[in-house]
Amino acid sequence: MGQRNLLSYIIISLKGVVMGAADVVPGVSGGTIAFISGIYEELITSINGINFSKFKILQKEGFKSFWTAINGNFLFALFVGIFISVFSLARMISWLLVNKPILLWSFFFGLVFASIFFIARAIEKWNLGTITAFVLGTIVAYYITTLPPSENTGSLPFLFLSGALAVCAMILPGISGAFILVLLGSYKTILDAVHQKDVLIITTVAIGAIFGLLSFARLLKWMFKNYENTTLALLTGFILGSLNKIWPWKKVLETKTFGDKVIPVKEINISPFQYEGDNQLHYALLLALLGFCVIFILEKIATKSKK
Repeated sequence: MGQRNLLSYIIISLKGVVMGAADVVPGVSGGTIAFISGIYEELITSINGINFSKFKILQKEGFKSFWTAINGNFLFALFVGIFISVFSLARMISWLLVNKPILLWSFFFGLVFASIFFIARAIEKWNLGTITAFVLGTIVAYYITTLPPSENTGSLPFLFLSGALAVCAMILPGISGAFILVLLGSYKTILDAVHQKDVLIITTVAIGAIFGLLSFARLLKWMFKNYENTTLALLTGFILGSLNKIWPWKKVLETKTFGDKVIPVKEINISPFQYEGDNQLHYALLLALLGFCVIFILEKIATKSKK
């Protein structure tokens, strides 16, 4: 992966900040940001490389060799950015979701829409297999965005599974981990556990997340190694299908309260001209264009950081 200087790691942390900000928004995946910023495969490879053999290196050769073997500098810089975002920008984005949803969704819609072209461009050859994967990915992601949420559950095995599935969604472009938790009916349980500092539930979810992350990263790494074009087509479809969830103008049919948060669980997309109230169309279009342009800025940064 080559030698990196301090500036390169600062850029990686900034990408982590954007990933963290995206993961706060239900319907937007940090995995999408990782992909379009040029660090997705390195992230998957690095996570996949964390196994028991690496801990043998720690025992035999010391911490420095172990840290190099797991690409520790990269992972540390990235996750520092993610945590900074979660504990700082998250509050602002949560406020925007409640108070300025059209403008926030417009920005992310432009960003995600542009990423479709970016990822599709990386597919070297379109054939029946890649087209099928693209269509399948689109249908699956769209279907997921239309599912009604399950009732809240506190079963520990189910919470373990929820943690595993949510973290898989977080690193999978196009699908939001927070949205998966809402669908599974685990969102309120986990949110309450965090507020109440319920160590048992938090630990169960965390272990599930670690299990899901390490196992799913291995599957993704295998897919990229053996079926790169098909995998890229599938991910492109996931992102296209997820646009249904982040369309800015919606009519809310049903909401549920999770702690101090009110989250729409049943809504339909409508035309901005059918929207009741101020559709903020001009500002929404400008922010969508800004989001679209951000993709190409991230691409240029990613290209320069590889040189």
